[in-house]
Amino acid sequence: MRILLVEDHQELSHWVARALRDARLTVETAGNGADADALLLTQEYGLVILDLSLPKMDGLEVLKRMRARGSKCPVLILTARGGLQDKVQGLNLGADDYLAKPFELAELEARVKALLRRSQGNEAVVLQCGQLSFDTVLRQFFYDGTALSLTPREYAVLEVLISRPGQAVPKEKLFDQVFALDDDANVDAIEIYIHRLRKKLDAVSQGHVAIVTLRGIGYLLEARP
Repeated sequence: MRILLVEDHQELSHWVARALRDARLTVETAGNGADADALLLTQEYGLVILDLSLPKMDGLEVLKRMRARGSKCPVLILTARGGLQDKVQGLNLGADDYLAKPFELAELEARVKALLRRSQGNEAVVLQCGQLSFDTVLRQFFYDGTALSLTPREYAVLEVLISRPGQAVPKEKLFDQVFALDDDANVDAIEIYIHRLRKKLDAVSQGHVAIVTLRGIGYLLEARP
C-alpha cells in the first residue's frame, strides 16, 4: 500500500517521507499539483497526504479532480492554511482529515494509520502465506509469530507479493510498486531484493515459504509443505 505525499517544501517533504518510511509505509513524493494530478491518473495509492499551497496546481484543485474521477482514496490535507474556511472547503471537496502546520510527526503518523485502518473497514487485516503473515495495521511481517527484520525496500517487495499469494507478479509491476519515481533505479534492481528476501525467508522458514521465479512472467510467493 503506497502513500503519495504532495508537498513543495523539499526539506519538509524529506523528513515526513522518512518518518513514514521508518513506520514501514511506502511513500512516493510529488513537489507540485500538476505532477500529483498526473500520478493520480495512472497510479493507485492507499492514501494521499496533500498540501494546499502548491505550484502549478492548487491542492484543492487536485482534490477536486480526484473526486470528480470517482477516486475514493483517503486524503489527509496537510497545510499552513489552517483557517476554518479552508478546512470546511477541503472537507466539503472530499478530504478525510485535516492537519495544520506546524505539526508533530507522531500525530501525523497516528492520523495516517487511523485513515488506513478506516479504509480497510476498521478491522485489522492479516495477510497470510503459510506461516508468514503481514499485519496491515501494525505494518509488520511475522513468521510463526516472530517479527522479521527487513529493509524498507525488502519490506515493500514482500508486501506486494504477500498481497497476491500464489499469483505471479510481473517484474515491471513489482518495480513500479516499489521504486516508482526513483530515477536512479532500473527494473533489474528488483532481482537484488528478491535475492535478499529469499535468503531471509529461507533462514526462518527452512524453505516452507519461498519466492518462485517464473521466467518471462514474474515472481510469486508460495507456501510449501
